[in-house]
Amino acid sequence: MQQSSDNGSASEPQKLSEADQARVDGFLARGVNASERRPFRPILLIFLLMAVVAGFSLLSQGVARWSGVY
Repeated sequence: MQQSSDNGSASEPQKLSEADQARVDGFLARGVNASERRPFRPILLIFLLMAVVAGFSLLSQGVARWSGVY
């Protein structure tokens, strides 16, 4: 048997009561959730990671040459 929803929308049943939905909306509107963030760009993160790894590699080779390892 299928239960009917109270809001009258046949496409998506309401999962929360009105009071609970108001609490969720209030939580999402404050704190860290309230700030708009730029979209995540993984390509920039990959290039940043490559730059850091290359920098540490060059630094380690410089330290090895300076200390006389080779």
